[in-house]
Parts: sequence; structure tokens; C-alpha cells
Amino acid sequence: MKKVLTVFLLSAAVLSAANPIDKKSCSINGIKLAGKVKVVKSFADFEVKIVSSFPDIEVKKVKSFPDDCGEWQFVESFPDFTIKYVDSFPDFTIRMTDSFPGVK
Repeated sequence: MKKVLTVFLLSAAVLSAANPIDKKSCSINGIKLAGKVKVVKSFADFEVKIVSSFPDIEVKKVKSFPDDCGEWQFVESFPDFTIKYVDSFPDFTIRMTDSFPGVK
């Protein structure tokens, strides 16, 4: 029983450490994960992977005022940060949503 509890606690610690997003400020390395976002093919601020379950952050696509955590307005110029879609080794994972965006 003691072994099972230890393994469970270690697994929980690894999973919580795997999410690099600061939940309090909704940011990574001082970059807030809300605002205007440009998708690029190289030299991105973040590499992200779209997943269907257990994302690091849920993203809502908005047309204006992307002020809250997880609200992204996709633009072609003057972004707040850039992303590149990848299939492996992302900086963080996202799931697109129509409601309740943010870090879970």
C-alpha cells in the first residue's frame, strides 16, 4: 500500500510539473497566453500541439478583445506572440473550445 501511494504521489508531481503555464498569471516566461496570435512555420515563441483531452490550456478563438486567459485572436500582423503547430515535443498543449477558455 505504501508503494502504491508513493508511486501515485510521484506521478501526480510529474504531471503537475509537466504543465509549464503559470496558472496565476496565465503566462509562460512572462508572455501572457491571451491576445493576438500569429501562426508561423519557424522561429515561434511557442510550439503547441492540439489535443482532444487533458490540454494545458483551453483556447477560445475570438474576433476582438482577446483579454482573458485563453482568448486568442488570430492575426497576420502585430501579434502579441507567435505559435507553431507541432506533433511532438510541444511547449504546451491546447484544446480549442467555444466556452470557458483558460488554464484548468
